[in-house]
Order: sequence, then C-alpha cells, then structure tokens
Amino acid sequence: MKPKTTQLQRNIESAIHQLERRFLERSELIRLLFLGILSGENALLIGPPGTAKSQLARAISDLFGSAHWFDYLLTRFTTPDEIFGPVSLQQLKQDQYVRKTAGYLPAAQFAFLDEIFKANSAILNALLSILNERVYFNGREKEQVPLLFLIAASNELPDENEQLAALYDRFLIRYEVSYLNTASSYESMFNLPTEPLPALFSLYDVKDVQAAAKQVTVPETLVYFLYQLKQDMEEREFVLSDRRWSKIGHVWRTSAAINGRDTVTVWDTVYTPHLLWDVPEDLPVLRQLFEKRFTELLKTETQSELPLRHYEQLAQKWLDKESDLHAFQFKKEVGAKMGKEQAEQFRLMLETCRTEVEEAARSLKAKLIGWQQTEKDLVAFIREKNYLIYQPEKYTVKYAHLRIEGERLLQILQGLYRTVFDRDIAGAEYDYTL
Repeated sequence: MKPKTTQLQRNIESAIHQLERRFLERSELIRLLFLGILSGENALLIGPPGTAKSQLARAISDLFGSAHWFDYLLTRFTTPDEIFGPVSLQQLKQDQYVRKTAGYLPAAQFAFLDEIFKANSAILNALLSILNERVYFNGREKEQVPLLFLIAASNELPDENEQLAALYDRFLIRYEVSYLNTASSYESMFNLPTEPLPALFSLYDVKDVQAAAKQVTVPETLVYFLYQLKQDMEEREFVLSDRRWSKIGHVWRTSAAINGRDTVTVWDTVYTPHLLWDVPEDLPVLRQLFEKRFTELLKTETQSELPLRHYEQLAQKWLDKESDLHAFQFKKEVGAKMGKEQAEQFRLMLETCRTEVEEAARSLKAKLIGWQQTEKDLVAFIREKNYLIYQPEKYTVKYAHLRIEGERLLQILQGLYRTVFDRDIAGAEYDYTL
C-alpha cells in the first residue's frame, strides 16, 4: 500500500519543527532519526552525558503515541533479567526456561539503551538477533519482537572485541552528538517548550512506508554510484560489510517512498556519510569522498535540463580538428593548391562543424537561461526533491557550479567558431555577468 505522502509529509514537517524547538542544534540528527524509524534501522549516538540523547529518543516515541517504550542504562553488572524480563517461575516448575517479557525490551516498539557497549556477553548475544532480525530467543521459542526503532548511546566507542564489533555493525545510523555551540542556543535553552508532544503518527504509517519502499527501484546509475563509493573507500582502507551496503540501499528506497517516488534519485543519498563511518574522525574524509561522487551523479541526473557531457564531447570533437579546419580556411583565403578530394573532404567537415557548433551553442544558451530561472528559487526546487534535506541552501552551490561549467563550455564553442569562421554565432549571445 502506498503511503499518503502529502499527509505524512505535513506530519513529519510538523514533528521536525516541534522537535527543533526543544532540541537545539539537532536539526540534522532529527531528520536522520525519522529516516531511521521509517526504514527500520537502528541508530547509535556517540557523545558525552548531558546532550539530551535519551530525551530526544523519548520525544520521538511520544510522536508515535507509543506506550510500549523501554529504556535502560547498561553497566557491566546489568543482568539479562533487567533487559529481557525475569524468568517465569511457573514455567520453570515445568522445566521450561522462559522469560516474562511484558514491559521489557522484547515487548517494546521503541527503545533506548544507554552505554550499550558496557553490556555483558549474555545480554549482547540476545541483542544481536533483536537488532538485526527482530527476533528474541525466549527459551526454546523464537519470538518476533515488535521493535520499530532502537536508539543506543555511548560516551565512547567499543574496544577491539569480536562481540562488540558484531553489535556495532548492527547500527547503520551513527551520529556524533556534542554540546551546544552557539550563543543563541544558550539563550533559547532557558525558554524551551514543555507541553506534551502530540501523537502525530501511527504504527500503520511506518508499515505503509516500509511496504512502499519494497516497491522502489534503485536504478543502475545509483548502483554504480554505490560501487564507486565502495571502491573509493577501500582505496583509503575503509571497509564496510555487505550487510551495511545493502542496508544503505534500503534507506535510499525508504527516502524515495517518503517523497512519493518509486525510483531512487541522487537526492535520496544525502545522509549516506552518516551510514559509513566507524569512528567520528573519519567522517570528514568520507564526506569528501561522498560529495565528489554526489556531484558527478547530480551532473548525470540533470542531463535533461543541462546535458553538459553532450556539449563537452561535441566541443572536444571540434577542438581536436580546430587546427586542421583553420589551416584549410587559411589556404582557401591565400589560394593555396589542394587536391580536389581533400578539398571536398574539408569542405564537408567545415560545413558539419558550422552546423553542429551553431546548434550546440544556441541550444546550450537556451538551457543556461532556463537553468537561471531554476536558480532563482533553488531551495524550493531542492526541497521538492527531498523534503527531509537539512539546509538545502548548501546544495544550491552545486547548481551554480554546473551553470558555471555550462557557461565555460559555451565560451569554448563561441571561441572555436570565432577562430574557424572569423565571426560570432548568431543567436548565441549570452550575458555572462548574471
């Protein structure tokens, strides 16, 4: 069933607005957590105590009206009974080792586990199947858990430990949370809203989005984009498991479904850097690798509006022949003798050059003028592509760079034409000062 994207969008935007008023400097994280909930992926928050990690997790569950909430601060002394429920004495009398899970993690829809890497091996083993397969092994029974979303937090990353590494890999979404930075945030901190958050969503919203995401296709260009990113990372010795790469594709499909599309686009990939890193210090490098591939993919996906590669290939084709064509024109002017066959060959080449360069320059000029109209309200244009994007303004620069590249190609075509034919292209005049 396809989700009612318009109503869902309004509710998500309302929820984001209300959370942003309560949790300052957390705008990107809030959007990322919504994407995690709707895609069914777990999130790990790394940061010091007192950064409102558990409070944010609780607030998000309130928006779903979830009474089935579980949170706990783990220590190395925490027992499985505290997380999964006490052993049923009645069942024990019948030689059945079964836990009473009502009110504990296996019965929760939303959960927050603080200091998760301090859990002991008995807890870790049970968490692995809950986090990945949403299954809890209760005695001899394998129970499906209703868990929609689990947020874990830690003040520090796990040490080299095989069990902890397996647990860490279950958290696709990773985010480093820091203390507030700006003066305006400290000023607003003393006047935060305190009224209860309304329940804007139901569990059916999540199920509808997840069902729609299964129908979303990932085009070949996006698959190749992911593979190129994987190669770039491996060249820098960053390695991700196949499970994580698969889940990244699933998050992209969920983003497309939220935006009412049945195909993934470049705009569904914007949060990918937060799905890649193992330590926060790697994020700047990974973001740089991602942004390079993102810009290339954006260039590919805007081919209908501004087919730069087409114009670049055509310009290069005639630049390679520029010297020969110019020499032929000079020989004609001075009356130099040439073979008839060679002269006819160059005459046809010259006419083809004239036609193709004129058409390309006029077409590119029209494309650039249309592009300028789009640039007048690029923020709205980008939000139409993905309304979960944080600070769409920073992506407007990428569009400006594409226009500048198009203007450079137009100048090359005009200069080439001027060199070969000694005049300007009629109808290709363009104001480069805009």
